[in-house]
Amino acid sequence: MLITIEKVLTAEQVAVATQKLATAEWVDGRVTAGYQAQEVKRNAQIPENSPVAKELGEMILAGLARSPRFMSAALPLRVFPPMFNSYAGGQTFGTHVDTAIRQFATTGQRIRTDLSATLFLTPPEEYDGGELIVEDSYGEKSVKLAAGDMVLYPATSLHRVEPVTRGNRISSFFWMQSMIRQDAHRTLLFDLDESIQRLARSPHAATPEVKQSSVQLTGVYHNLLRQWAEM
Repeated sequence: MLITIEKVLTAEQVAVATQKLATAEWVDGRVTAGYQAQEVKRNAQIPENSPVAKELGEMILAGLARSPRFMSAALPLRVFPPMFNSYAGGQTFGTHVDTAIRQFATTGQRIRTDLSATLFLTPPEEYDGGELIVEDSYGEKSVKLAAGDMVLYPATSLHRVEPVTRGNRISSFFWMQSMIRQDAHRTLLFDLDESIQRLARSPHAATPEVKQSSVQLTGVYHNLLRQWAEM
C-alpha cells in the first residue's frame, strides 16, 4: 500500500526547515547505507546526531501526530527519528530495499522497518528528476510531491531515486515499526477505517440502519486489530 499524506508540514514550516538545512553540516549519504546500498547511493545527508536534524525531526513527528490519515495507514508502534538528504548534480540512489532493522543512535533501541516514508521539502518545479520510484506487484509507481507532503510505503518494496539533473531535491526520510507487521493486514484495516469514516460523514449517519452498520464495522475493525497487533 502506497499512501500520500498531504500537508504534514505547513508552508511556513517548510520555509523554516529549508532555511535551517541550508546552513547545516552535510556528509556523504553512504555513511548510513548497508553494504549493497553503498554501491548505488549517491547523495548527501545531515548527520543523525545533528541538532538541526533533531529539531526538524521533532517538528515532523508533531505534524504526523496531528494526521488521522497517517495514524490510520501506519498504526505506528515506533518511529525512527527523521533524517534528511539532498540530491543535486546528477546524484541518485539506485534500486535497493531498506535495511530490515535500524538502531536508534541515542538509545540503542532497535526498530523493525515495516514502513518507509519520504517527506518532500523542495517544491517539484525547482528541480528536474528526483522521482521516487516504488516497485510493487502492479508495477512501478513514480512519486514527486509538493513541499510538505509525504509518501508512505512498505519498507519491503524495491525502490530508487531518479537522478536529479537540475536544482536540489531536499527531503526527510525515516522508517517506522507498525503494530501490524503484514502490509496486507494494514491495507485491510486502512480500507475498513476509511469505510467507517465515510459512514460517519454520510447524510444518513443518524439513521438506525447506518448507525448499526457503523457499530458492526467498528467491531470488526477492533477485533481484527486485536488479533493482528503486536505490542
